[in-house]
Amino acid sequence: MTEERSAGAPPEAERRMFLVVVDESEELHVALRFACRRAQRTGGRVALLYVMEPSDFAHWMAVKKVMEEEQRTAAEERLQSLSSMVMEWTGEMPVLFIRDGSRRDELLRLMDEEPAISILVLGAARTPGGPGPLISALTGKYSEALHVPLTIVPGTLSKEEIDALT
Repeated sequence: MTEERSAGAPPEAERRMFLVVVDESEELHVALRFACRRAQRTGGRVALLYVMEPSDFAHWMAVKKVMEEEQRTAAEERLQSLSSMVMEWTGEMPVLFIRDGSRRDELLRLMDEEPAISILVLGAARTPGGPGPLISALTGKYSEALHVPLTIVPGTLSKEEIDALT
């Protein structure tokens, strides 16, 4: 069976992938909307990375295992909810990644492993304490580890402002 695609559309493997790191911050939604709008307008795709950071609770293995299972369930629910938003905004399901470990380390590892990721989109924190630990790390000490452009979206942008920019 031959795959059909419209003239000029890049093959799936060549499509620009906009990666958004999932967390519980308010600015996640700003970064996600920005990535979706850019992907939609450029023929790209959105990818979501959820990193389950290790718990410090290693005293009782049975309790740790239950906590990890609950964290996995929460990750899947969060990704399902965000996938619905991506589907609504782009008409396409995102690529999903779930990793265990340090958010920064797993992000850098994923970007090394996945050549289709071409842009990392992060939302800057709305608080006066700085843009957030991941942005601080990636624009500081770990900037040399980035092999793709980093787009930092101000967390204070409204939906209308994002739509106007994209």
